[in-house]
Amino acid sequence: MGAAFVFPGQGSQSVGMGKALADNFPVARQVFDEVDAALGVKLSAIIFEGPAEMLTLTENAQPALMAVSLAVTRVLEAETGLDLGRDARFVAGHSLGEYSALAAAGTFSIQDAAQLLRIRGRTMQKAVPVGIGAMAALIGLDFDAAAAVAAEAAQGEVCQAANDNGGGQVVVSGHKAAVERAVAIAKNRGARRAMLLPVSAPFHCTLMQPAAAAMAEALAKVTVRPPVVPVVANISAQPLRTPEEIVQALIAQVTGTVRWRESVLAMAEAGVARFYEIGAGKVLSGLIKRIVEDAKVAAIGSPEEVAAFKAGRMS
Repeated sequence: MGAAFVFPGQGSQSVGMGKALADNFPVARQVFDEVDAALGVKLSAIIFEGPAEMLTLTENAQPALMAVSLAVTRVLEAETGLDLGRDARFVAGHSLGEYSALAAAGTFSIQDAAQLLRIRGRTMQKAVPVGIGAMAALIGLDFDAAAAVAAEAAQGEVCQAANDNGGGQVVVSGHKAAVERAVAIAKNRGARRAMLLPVSAPFHCTLMQPAAAAMAEALAKVTVRPPVVPVVANISAQPLRTPEEIVQALIAQVTGTVRWRESVLAMAEAGVARFYEIGAGKVLSGLIKRIVEDAKVAAIGSPEEVAAFKAGRMS
């Protein structure tokens, strides 16, 4: 029975995440130091001490979440002998978490991943002026129904299914008025809940095209190595194995749908029975349990959870 290691995306951040790891394990502290050096700012201070509104800024949240995920990965490698090339069938990440997965799999250095995510966060924020775009969660509709709602709501503007999270949770993204129309239509179509999300930009839709162009330019300047384990891509829900495939997927991911439900199903169908969420929070663990009911799921983000994994106490 195979295992997959998955890496969380934006929304999982919280002030103080990763601090206990950094305090207890030098290899974790080293990851945060590397990220600080790569960015030329003390991001670790914002991660550990806040303020929350600084950590929540997209350009900080994205490298911060990667830093925590990679700190956990390095601690697992040092303390438990984890070898992703040997012990994982796949890795995957939700949106920015795909960069964390790729860094964990050796495709990017931690420094390059931090710099790429800072660029990604900044350019995604800048792509659409504040107030022009929006995102909304539609709960209780399957993906096809939600995509149909988005198409009907567009009315000449952009409104697209941005995240297929599974468990009847689909996020739509686009122009604010179109997304507001989607919320109203979804409620009429029987959605259990439909609400605007507190996000600063309409991610994963065609309004993000300027950010996709910026990422193409940035990715052309970094070393991209073959991953030690296949990385299941958000954009295709298929495993990536070559640097060329990875770069194209990361560019397309900026404007494309995060196909998380399909990614989890594809891993389960390929024999994965255990999913370990590596980093901050337990968002993906909850989604995975709703997508594959009999999957064994555990989140690892604290020294206690590392110890439980080492002792074989995790499901």
